[in-house]
Amino acid sequence: MLAANHIKLHKRSGIGIKIEADSERLERFKQALEHADLFEYSAEERKALILCRLLKHTEPIKQFSLSHQLRVTMPTISHDLDELEQMIRDHGLTLVRRRGYGVEISGPEPAKRLFIAWLAQTHLDESDLFGQAQEAVALHPLSKELLAMVGRKHFFSLEQAFWKLEDGWQLQLSEKEHLNLLIRLAVTMTRIQEGHLVPPHVNGALPSYSARGGSKAEELLRMLAMDLPSEEVRYIAKLLKATDSTEEDGLLLAQGDWTLSASVTKLIAFMEEQLGEPFTEDRSLREGLQQHMLPAFRRIEEGSMIRNPLLAQIKKDYELLFTLIRKGVNAIVSTIEVPDEEIGYMVMHFGASMERLKQFPRKVRAVLVCTSGIGSSKLLAVRISKELPQIELIGNRSWYEAARMPEQQYDLIISTVDLPIAAERYIKLSPLLLEAEVERLRSFIQNITLKHAPSPNTPETSSHSPLERLMQLKMYASDAVMLLETFQVYTMPERPGLPRDDLTDVTEELIESIRHLHAVTDEQKVVHLLLTREQHGSQVIPDTELALFHTRSDAIAFPVLSLFRFNEPLPFGDSSAAPVKQILMMLGPAELRRTALEILSEVSAMLLMTELTELLKHGSAAEIQAFISFHLEKEIKFKLDWRNEP
Repeated sequence: MLAANHIKLHKRSGIGIKIEADSERLERFKQALEHADLFEYSAEERKALILCRLLKHTEPIKQFSLSHQLRVTMPTISHDLDELEQMIRDHGLTLVRRRGYGVEISGPEPAKRLFIAWLAQTHLDESDLFGQAQEAVALHPLSKELLAMVGRKHFFSLEQAFWKLEDGWQLQLSEKEHLNLLIRLAVTMTRIQEGHLVPPHVNGALPSYSARGGSKAEELLRMLAMDLPSEEVRYIAKLLKATDSTEEDGLLLAQGDWTLSASVTKLIAFMEEQLGEPFTEDRSLREGLQQHMLPAFRRIEEGSMIRNPLLAQIKKDYELLFTLIRKGVNAIVSTIEVPDEEIGYMVMHFGASMERLKQFPRKVRAVLVCTSGIGSSKLLAVRISKELPQIELIGNRSWYEAARMPEQQYDLIISTVDLPIAAERYIKLSPLLLEAEVERLRSFIQNITLKHAPSPNTPETSSHSPLERLMQLKMYASDAVMLLETFQVYTMPERPGLPRDDLTDVTEELIESIRHLHAVTDEQKVVHLLLTREQHGSQVIPDTELALFHTRSDAIAFPVLSLFRFNEPLPFGDSSAAPVKQILMMLGPAELRRTALEILSEVSAMLLMTELTELLKHGSAAEIQAFISFHLEKEIKFKLDWRNEP
């Protein structure tokens, strides 16, 4: 290595060793060492690093240079490039490889930006993106490379701008959508600073945003004090346009993987049998596992890495839970190989459930922010309750929700990631709350939080105030009653000589059956939306004779819930599966308030309950209404954290 850099190594017995070269060569060698990779990479990490370096450079890179940087042979690099070529093509780019020329990725600048954002979304998590700058020293080289390409320095300025603008914009983004938008905008700012601009006419026929003083792009750029070329303004406007709510939403609920949801139910039942704990009664466990496992399993299917920095400690502290969950997952999930890292996250969910009943009265109002998922936040909540019962945990929030909360609504925020707020308002802890952290939290409360605590005579302004909770209860109850009042069971007559072998005919028959409700203003439009949903993924509930049809549209006036029973099997999905003889149809208008959406989501979640599927098969309308009403009442109380005490 020294000889390759024209540096001499002198060794003298009894004296020692030294290197000799001119100062310029030594400085270059020193810089090369500082940027040298000292990690052993997996194949996926190595391929991701290759992509990063090709996207970062504007000129071709020699394969020899890549093999030297990543400390693998040139045939290995060549094989990696072969495997990456299709992925690069799928992102609208081209891998150029020519002897004597080198390797480069060519294509339009917008496609490169989206590819960089995709890599960041695949390989980084919130703790990477929002951790303190000094923590970056210990980051994996792939994380460092991606953070530099994304431009983490832009995150807080973009987030601050969003906070000030979102009321006027009326954004309705999920946490994931919000984070993905931040990443794409940060990548855009970084690429612009590096001189990679969108050339004219790339963005297509977009409206002239310069003529619209109130456009989101112009508002954002004014807030950031940035003056960009018109093509860049149009590109940013195109990114922000995705935040506009569409006229209609083909999904009444989040599209669920019913097979995986059924696996969650089976895993909970398995663990209850193994440990004798009433896991099936824990609604929070079911919800947490489902919310975590659905996207995680999709990432596994796509070949993405699951990272769990707490895995070693989880295996040590929760050995029995880990072993049992691994056994259960191996028996229940056969379509993919679930890694230990994902099993570790499941352990957190079950560990939180086991300790849920050990909570105590609390005095200090605290909000939890945990980026590892609902299970780890629940586990942290239980640890806090056990060690410091004077803390009243008033809710779990995402990092951007917590940072927006008015200070009078809480005493402190307990977070597993750094937040862009005053240091005295939050404390950063690990999800497992180690012994040393318990003392640090106690000290933080005594020395900082309690000194800023509101006066006992201060009126209650929490989001859980009695008046606000009553108003929320009214909205939930009103939406539930409106839905259940429309509920009817339709026994569909037989049609001699006219078999129901076409799903379009069946769907038209369903809509015609509810015509008397005057809920649908454009029947053909709603039929088309329902059929499109079925084509995108079967709505048949596993191990049942039931299918769920659902959609939202401006052609629907109000929510409708209807059950249709047939004597003959219907033309759904795989002929080897159980025949479908019941259809539960849920319709809703394009614009629905949050409480109504949550009610509909809860009803769909109940379809994994055997008692309800049996009632849908044989029960009366009144019995089904009573069952759904009973469980909705429980869920509403849970959502409102309703207590019996005064």
